[in-house]
Amino acid sequence: MDPVLLGEILAGLMFFGVIGVLMLGFPVAFSLAGTALIFGLIGWWLGVYDPSNYGSLVGRYVGLMTNEVLVAVPLFIFMGVVLERSGIAERLLVTMGKLFGNVRGGLGFSVIIVGALLAASTGVVGATVVTMGLISLPAMLRSGYDPKLASGVICASGTLGQIIPPSTVLIFMGDMLSGINAQVQMSQGNFAPEPVSVGALFAGAIIPGIMLVALYMIWVALKAIFDPQSCPATPVPEAEKKDLLREVAVALVPPLLLIVAVLGSILAGIATPTEAASVGAVGALLLALLNRQLDFGMLRQAVISAATITSMVFIILFGAAVFSIVFRMMGGENLVHEFLSNMPGGAIGATIIVMFIMFLLGFILDTFEIIFIVIPITAPVLLALGVDPIWLGVAVGVNLQTSFLTPPFGFSLFYLRGVAPASVTTGMIYRGVVPFVILQLIGLAVLFVFPDLITWLPKMLYN
Repeated sequence: MDPVLLGEILAGLMFFGVIGVLMLGFPVAFSLAGTALIFGLIGWWLGVYDPSNYGSLVGRYVGLMTNEVLVAVPLFIFMGVVLERSGIAERLLVTMGKLFGNVRGGLGFSVIIVGALLAASTGVVGATVVTMGLISLPAMLRSGYDPKLASGVICASGTLGQIIPPSTVLIFMGDMLSGINAQVQMSQGNFAPEPVSVGALFAGAIIPGIMLVALYMIWVALKAIFDPQSCPATPVPEAEKKDLLREVAVALVPPLLLIVAVLGSILAGIATPTEAASVGAVGALLLALLNRQLDFGMLRQAVISAATITSMVFIILFGAAVFSIVFRMMGGENLVHEFLSNMPGGAIGATIIVMFIMFLLGFILDTFEIIFIVIPITAPVLLALGVDPIWLGVAVGVNLQTSFLTPPFGFSLFYLRGVAPASVTTGMIYRGVVPFVILQLIGLAVLFVFPDLITWLPKMLYN
């Protein structure tokens, strides 16, 4: 058999093989690397490729470990973990609940707004969902909220940290897309390609993030109008209204200052994402100190938690690097190129297919697992077909936000299930997130029709 054809067959089998191994429950990082090495040895034995090409894996590992942009990831994670323990989320939820309490659906609105603020200041999905589940879910249930609506609002609002900057997903997307775009541009004769900066991705994600917040609030407003029993008002006692504005100001100012310091410095070009992450980490410690929550025990827990999360993400990244290199060596990239290039509709048709595959993978895989597997395989083809890298990175982020909400392995569902009372069944949580998954798909469709919603702000700031 022709070695080229044999290599493409092995590459296809390897892709479906790793999905099968993951569905059996094996650890993601070792499934990626182990499956790739097994198929790599088979390909070497069959003479599909030269084993000396494995040397590129060393360069990839060294590049990941010395990449200054990726240093921002553990810093942002640490910032989020500290803020989660600083009491800011609790104060925001309580005060915003009082502010909107007299309105039908008011608690739902407050959870969405707090979710957006926490996303822009922490970006840690699990901590946000757990915190809002512990504080807001009991309050919403006591007020007579439909458990399905309450669960859906909390889970969806908690996932906003995936797309609203500073998002660790967008940091990895920027690193990967920058390298891929440079290779594509040089192959097309442009030997001075512009990098895909993390700052540009952050800027591109702002309007889509606001759009998702608006869609969530519109859905709660519609429920309040057409199904008022599902989200009744919770009147605030007169005694608590006197100092309400002062309470709201005290709760809002610290996270807003942190957002301006971190995100504002990146968008204004004053600081790189890594420098801004350092400022954010110090700012989070100061806020915890002001709230009298900073002590050695809390700091130790925050460091351990941040190190654990960071290690988990990077070990998946290293495993995915083995997978993508073996996939390319066996000719899998040519297979994907031929498949996507022959799709009806050109670049749009190819992009829709890739987005659909990612959406389906979201039912069984985590966001990081999907981008580390799919982006290195499909992005070179999509960028060569003319897809804007900034648009692609942000659109993928919006798409994969659904991976936190889609059963059976949506992590937000697990986080909420862990803190929800027994009266809120798993079935209620699953049914509650369905409208919000549909809203996110509507948002993604809007981004397809109006791509300037992503690309306009980066062009204004960086061109």
